[in-house]
Amino acid sequence: MIEDKNQQRTQLSDLGEFGLIDHLTKDFKINQTSTIKGIGDDAAVLDFKNKKIVVSTDLLVEGVHFDLSYMPLKHLGYKAVIVNLSDVYAMNAKATQVTVSIAVSNRFPLEALEDLYAGIETAAKIYNVDVIGGDTTSSNKGLLISVTAIGEVEDEVYRSGAKPNDLLVVSGDLGGAYMGLQVLEREKEVYKVNPNNQPDLEPYSYIIERQLKPEARKDIIQLLKDLDVKPTSMIDISDGLSSEIIHLCKQSNVGCDLYEEKIPLDPQVISTCEEFNIDSTTVALSGGEDYELLFTISQADFPKIKANPSLSVIGFITEAQNGMHLVTRGESRIPIKAQGWKNFND
Repeated sequence: MIEDKNQQRTQLSDLGEFGLIDHLTKDFKINQTSTIKGIGDDAAVLDFKNKKIVVSTDLLVEGVHFDLSYMPLKHLGYKAVIVNLSDVYAMNAKATQVTVSIAVSNRFPLEALEDLYAGIETAAKIYNVDVIGGDTTSSNKGLLISVTAIGEVEDEVYRSGAKPNDLLVVSGDLGGAYMGLQVLEREKEVYKVNPNNQPDLEPYSYIIERQLKPEARKDIIQLLKDLDVKPTSMIDISDGLSSEIIHLCKQSNVGCDLYEEKIPLDPQVISTCEEFNIDSTTVALSGGEDYELLFTISQADFPKIKANPSLSVIGFITEAQNGMHLVTRGESRIPIKAQGWKNFND
């Protein structure tokens, strides 16, 4: 949290828009055969032949979606790509290209944007996607990042295919990103009071990484393919489990029973919730930014996934008239509501 005051600073005006684009993107390599033309023309050219494509866009705004007092720019660049790739994988698609646009104020020198784009490049390399274009412009509101992800799909999965008696399945564990944010916000307030304070974040390493450097579940798409399991519906968990369940159920015209005791929670999430006196189930339901995959499968496919440590069956789909309910550990049935991220701050 302590800024190095002696960093080299190159003014962006020294490069100009096109010089800046050339400088920041000089190391991006083309890996996909579908990329005919990437950065450097009026538009990218992609050739998918007989394949269907998917496109998803997200916008991240400083002060709304991220806080640079504890979000390193390299991590931010990485995360900006990941949140878009997650949407592509939620369609059962293969991510192939991204475009990146930024609006930046003059408080950012070239070196800051180099860090941002280093994170973008790292994500592109790890997830094997090409950065094929974008835009840069000035901003008087800080930093804004817009990423568009493009993918190809042969057997797409929508939110609208869930059927009664399907099983509700989630990858990984939930609530970590939100609790990581709580730790970072707490340490930010401590730092304001005593700038010489160096926080010990080691006990929170997992949940802080879940917030600052999330991963998209490309591996789950491949896993399901290897297991010969095609979800009947799917969505990624960006806004919290409850919101995503409601999206699936409404678009599929079904209800569901979600079992509290089945929701996967990491021990670090549970212990940090106890420390902050926050209910862990509420965090899992409404925290958001976990970027896990939530999907439904036919009961006939249950034997294929039941022993897999990456997947948890957390409920089942019912008829629409039964509604959407959380079945608590005490076996009470509570209607599921989309409380969302912001309600934690009410």
